[in-house]
Amino acid sequence: MQSGAGYNPLRRSISGPRFQRWERGLVVTAHEPVVRSFASSAAILLALIPTILLPIMVKIVKPALEHLPSYKAALERGWSPDNVRLEVATREQLAAIEQDPAAFLVSLDDPEAKGPPLTLPDGRKVPRLPGFRRWIWDGEAAGSIGFRWQPGTAELPPHVLGHIGYAVVPWKRRRGYATEALRLMLDEARAVGLPYVEITAKPGNPASHKVILANGGKLVERFFEDAVYGGVESLRFRIEL
Repeated sequence: MQSGAGYNPLRRSISGPRFQRWERGLVVTAHEPVVRSFASSAAILLALIPTILLPIMVKIVKPALEHLPSYKAALERGWSPDNVRLEVATREQLAAIEQDPAAFLVSLDDPEAKGPPLTLPDGRKVPRLPGFRRWIWDGEAAGSIGFRWQPGTAELPPHVLGHIGYAVVPWKRRRGYATEALRLMLDEARAVGLPYVEITAKPGNPASHKVILANGGKLVERFFEDAVYGGVESLRFRIEL
């Protein structure tokens, strides 16, 4: 045991593959692989904490005035709730909120398809489908998830890429939010009476594949999207309800 003026009980030394540190006069030795294993396990545990807390933290809410300031702030940070139209949709929503906040909120909940026809990227106008949108919420806006369908059938027109689409704000991704939001939206989809829902995702988007598979989705086909969206290859998943 070392002592004297040169002794420091907090001194830490490294010797070969072992780490030693002095604690209250006792030397504690740990081999490097053990240290690395502990660090790895701790990292995994920390990564799981958000998932463990998700049922308490994350919900989907019907858009309301009380949520609007946070949602608008997310749009102003550059996030888009539309994975196809991106910044165009962001600008349109900000303009609609500025013009008439109450009317904007009403437009997001249209289960009877009373809204005006939709304009596709190529300029064509098509009838609006019944549908509604919910906001992913953890105390502030965390994203958006929408559901649309055709009455009396699970089929969709060629220009509609799936029954459900979602987008999480970039600063809250990789926390399981999309997985939980989709799980909650499936409960609302069951109430419509569909036998299944379909969700599409690009082949190069494994994060979205993981979300769908975690909710019981199965890959049913590779296909090429409608020409209005560029005719690119996509994957179609189906979730039985």
